[in-house]
Amino acid sequence: MTKILDEKTMCAAAEWWTRLRDPNGAAKTMDQWLEWTQADECNLEAFERVTELGNRLGCLDDVTRRQWANEFARRPAPRQRWLPLAAAASALLALFGSYLAWSHLEAVEAPRDYASAVAQNRSITLPDGSKVVLGGASTLTTRFSRGERRVELGGGEAFFQVVHNTQRPFIVSAGNVSIRDVGTAFDVRRTGQRVTIAITQGRVQIADDGGAPGSTATGSLEAVAGQLVSYDPATSAMSISSITPAQATAWRDDRLEFINEPLGVVVANVNRYSARPVHIADANLEALTFTGTIKTGAIDSWLGALPQIFPLRVSEDASQVTLSHAEPGQKAPLPTSQ
Repeated sequence: MTKILDEKTMCAAAEWWTRLRDPNGAAKTMDQWLEWTQADECNLEAFERVTELGNRLGCLDDVTRRQWANEFARRPAPRQRWLPLAAAASALLALFGSYLAWSHLEAVEAPRDYASAVAQNRSITLPDGSKVVLGGASTLTTRFSRGERRVELGGGEAFFQVVHNTQRPFIVSAGNVSIRDVGTAFDVRRTGQRVTIAITQGRVQIADDGGAPGSTATGSLEAVAGQLVSYDPATSAMSISSITPAQATAWRDDRLEFINEPLGVVVANVNRYSARPVHIADANLEALTFTGTIKTGAIDSWLGALPQIFPLRVSEDASQVTLSHAEPGQKAPLPTSQ
């Protein structure tokens, strides 16, 4: 049975609906909204009803919208069922003018491309109000329609704080993996076809091989806050481990965290923050596994310590740093700090 929500809750939901779509909103707004939704199960239901109402209002011209809202407010008994929705409609109309450009989406928006420079993170507010932080040297393409919000991570890393909308699912594609938001915040890193997803709040549905998120196909799963899902393209398998929010977003504080990851993957991600690219000359070095933290401002120091961990040699020139096999008894020269 549909719950009867009070007028105060519906009006609060309408205010959150508009605040989350403010491109100049405070970064902490998403966290405050999540706290509000978790405080009472009725809050999220109210927000979803207001979101549906907002979508319907956004499809109407100004005159029809006001006529529709006035008629909506005069709905017949039972009065207690319609009054909260009428209040939400009024609250939305009072704040709607600032968001007409957003609400009048075409059937399919033109794709939008976003990119960040090497060693530079970039904050983005998407048209639906969702927040994204791109890591260094990362690319993102959005394709929004009325029925779906699809984002493709071409490479690199991105942290998503999604405005939940059951009528317009938010799906992130990264290689062969699809991640569907279920009201949450999460981090996605793509290195070639290898993908890791760290959930910091809420939960997501994940599917491999381009499958539909939430399907029952092999390789599909649901992950919750505190879990790290790693996709290995060599086996098309996904593994789950634990991770803290601080570890998941450490790159935003200039620290790259790796847990049992191939050296080839580690180097590829280091290169997104390195002034000089690091090249692995011997392919079999790429499979060596590394666990540890690399400070993006001290990459040369990390390179200098590698020969103490792995049987390799670090050499450099003006354009790049090269990792190669160390011969028995060979002393590896250390790179010079720049």
